[in-house]
Amino acid sequence: MDFWSRLIAGTSLAPGGNKAASHNPEKRLARFKREYSKLLQVWRGASNLSRDYEASESIRDSLQELTTILSDESRRPLPHPCIVFASSKQIFIPIGKIATTSYNEGIIREGVAFFATLIDSEEEDFVENEVFSSNMMNLLVRITGANSIRLTLETEVEVVELAFNITTKIRLDPEILPAWFTAQQRSDTADDSQDAHEKFTGKTHKEDFPLFYLLIDYIHHEGRIGDFARTGLLYIIEAASNSVALEQWIVESDLATLMATGLGALYSQLSRKLVIDFPADELPPILALSDYQHPATTSEIVSSGSLEFQGHMETFLSHLVFWQDVLNHCKSVEVKQTLLEHFQIIFLQQLLYPSLLESSDVDGGSSVAVLTYLRRILESLDHPDMIHLILHYLLALPDVTPAPSGSRASVSAARKRKSMDLATMMATQIEEFSSTPALFNLVDLIQASLQSESHQTISVTLQLVSVILRRHHRYAVTTLLWTSQVLSEGPQRPIGAHDKEIDFLLGLAGSLGGDDNFDEIYENHIKDVMAVLESHPCSITLVVPKSTGGAVKSPGTQGSIPGAPRDIRAHTLRPEDPMLKTLLGILATFFTNSVETNLSLTAAIVDLATCGFMRIDGWLLPDPSKYVYEEDEDILEDPHFIDSGDPIEIQEKAQIRALKKMRRTPLWTESNFPAFITQLETLTDQVSTYRFEIPRFEELLQQRREAFQAASSATSTPIPVRHPPRSSFESPSRSVSPPRKSGFDTLAQRIFPELATPSRSNSPRGRRSQDQPRSNSNALSGGYGLATPTSSRNPAAPPQFPMGRETPSRDSSRAFSSSPLRDSSRGHEVPASQAAAFAAIDQSILVRKVGLPPAKGEVAPVPFPNLRRGDIDADASAQGSADEPSVSGDNMGGDEKYEEQKTVTVSHVLTNVLVLQEFLLELAALVQVRAGLFGEVKFV
Repeated sequence: MDFWSRLIAGTSLAPGGNKAASHNPEKRLARFKREYSKLLQVWRGASNLSRDYEASESIRDSLQELTTILSDESRRPLPHPCIVFASSKQIFIPIGKIATTSYNEGIIREGVAFFATLIDSEEEDFVENEVFSSNMMNLLVRITGANSIRLTLETEVEVVELAFNITTKIRLDPEILPAWFTAQQRSDTADDSQDAHEKFTGKTHKEDFPLFYLLIDYIHHEGRIGDFARTGLLYIIEAASNSVALEQWIVESDLATLMATGLGALYSQLSRKLVIDFPADELPPILALSDYQHPATTSEIVSSGSLEFQGHMETFLSHLVFWQDVLNHCKSVEVKQTLLEHFQIIFLQQLLYPSLLESSDVDGGSSVAVLTYLRRILESLDHPDMIHLILHYLLALPDVTPAPSGSRASVSAARKRKSMDLATMMATQIEEFSSTPALFNLVDLIQASLQSESHQTISVTLQLVSVILRRHHRYAVTTLLWTSQVLSEGPQRPIGAHDKEIDFLLGLAGSLGGDDNFDEIYENHIKDVMAVLESHPCSITLVVPKSTGGAVKSPGTQGSIPGAPRDIRAHTLRPEDPMLKTLLGILATFFTNSVETNLSLTAAIVDLATCGFMRIDGWLLPDPSKYVYEEDEDILEDPHFIDSGDPIEIQEKAQIRALKKMRRTPLWTESNFPAFITQLETLTDQVSTYRFEIPRFEELLQQRREAFQAASSATSTPIPVRHPPRSSFESPSRSVSPPRKSGFDTLAQRIFPELATPSRSNSPRGRRSQDQPRSNSNALSGGYGLATPTSSRNPAAPPQFPMGRETPSRDSSRAFSSSPLRDSSRGHEVPASQAAAFAAIDQSILVRKVGLPPAKGEVAPVPFPNLRRGDIDADASAQGSADEPSVSGDNMGGDEKYEEQKTVTVSHVLTNVLVLQEFLLELAALVQVRAGLFGEVKFV
């Protein structure tokens, strides 16, 4: 029976005396009064609690006992005499004084717990009692103030959590707000005596709302304490829509100033000079198998891989996202506009734009730093007002006078005064900084940075362009790009021309060689491109069914600030577009570019063609208006058709004729080729030149492909090889790797954690969800698209050395050749000595340096080394070519341009060839998916 009594009553296994006292309300109250009297007696008898250890411990034990009794009573059935006694006698007043004056963390912590227990009891209306709120806030403010003892993190968390609990109750019941906030009436003469700076910073009357300022002091902290503070502040701002007095108080307070200056302070902590790099032990294989060199770092130039930099960056971005959360929770138009005004004036105009303007490409990485920071800002934000302020100002878009607000007169007048004070304050500083985006805007900076000699600057600039094109395409149409509106409606490309364009792109990819399962790889690209196109902000108006009634609005058009770009209409790039010419110029040196530049370049090109309103005909594909057909119109007629005068037969004849007309294949000539297609064809011709000039090119290319496939596998397995003896440039992990997480899958997560995306096995690019950024490359890059480190190690050949490959020609582009090594009928093993010899030969070829091949019909501006000449097995030749380009004597000719020619290793070229092949497959998939998703092809 004793067991069931304990179970039903919810009592503990405490001794009998305490159990009986807990059950009996009268005994419980007597016990509570006894502990309270003891507490007061010890406190009055102690002269200094911070030094009297015995008295402080006794007070701490009494406070803990009082809290335990109250907590236990609140869970028991009524009556609750102890809680009633605490409310009627206001025992929280002396307890608050004891904790405030004790300077003892143990007593302070128990005092905070006592107040928290009274609030959690939800009885006697403690949260509506002004005396209770006054004493509790006096305690919290005093113990967190400058003159208090230094509290431990655990105690501070409990303090902020208690303040957060109050905001939660205010959110649930706005009627209790007057107990915690009181807007006192003050004369206007006091305001007139303030100078411009005091008016700008706001009326810091902390005594009106101490809970508000307590939370503001902790919004920059990390961990739980920062989460409690930020969320509590959001609840208070959300409650401003229900109180005119609170709304006006927030507008005139220094909330906006503190938030803007805090954001600026965190931005100022970021390094002015930055280089993108990886730790040596985390270098991605795609960079390790290229001419990657770790950039130099100094006390001023910081590496993006350093933990200190990543911590500063994460803190800054988290506070930036908090700005966004505040705007999302704020239902008051006046408060929101006040915050946005301070964000623009203090952060954009005084910090972000000057840092962009003062950046330089020759001072060790300041351009890399500011362009990276801007990209991360645009990636982190999705609030339309914040995005509009940033891009509208940096791109120097014309201002639009805002419409008059329909808000209440008192609040509008308060915001007007705040805006005037802000303008007055900034007017005193504007003379010191005369440059504006009207003279040098973000477009100018991007164009200048893309002409840089630093591959890191080019890479991060291309990544910034990708973010603008992918997430904020509306702002790029009239600024970053030169576009013309497309007036024709409906599809313009016939199905016959579409099929030829797909065959052409796939043919270019096939001409690069390889014996992989390209059908499966292409299918993966189809899936990835489909996800990318469907998730584009501009595509929602094209893919959402129109049967929903009204017009579908793009998510980026729902901002409250006037002046945003109008909704996008069908447009295309002009041939003279500077951005297109710049991208083509970088594409022309594809094989000597750094790998990270090529990954960023191909990502930018794909993002340029992703918007459903961007017509790709004319700049990416041939213009349909310039198609030339070999057949005459008479060929479309059926010679066996006899006109019987039947209208049905005549209609059928017309339909058949229209179908045949749409299925005609146009003739392609160089005159109607867009420059982009011409450049892609030139790159594949250069690969053919490399294939002819470089010995064992096909075998080395296949080895590189298999090395990337092995590295991208979650569990690497040995590739069937001839088991040669391990040479000095081989590593055990290249033949048998223990099960581990793919380095490709975790690359972006290591550099930028917000880019984490789930990987898909055997997918060259990995399918991406709507809100996940897309990395540019395939299995080669392993998610390396938005991060831009650089790398370099001497390329080490994988342990497989296939022989006897035939060189595929351009004519057999769609027929991907199979590897003899994969033929099970060829079961011969290469002797170990012969395999080692091939390994040495391959390694000597990989470290040789080459330049760009000459174009068709042109003489090379610099000698292009023919690596088939000479004895490449000779030690002297192999060693010499590792450091200098191989040049034949009759090609020297004293050409001064030879020194300007950039040369790279054969290993670097092989990696870029694979990047190009995947890019061509992705382009073909993009053209194919666009045709079906956006209805860009005519069938009849």
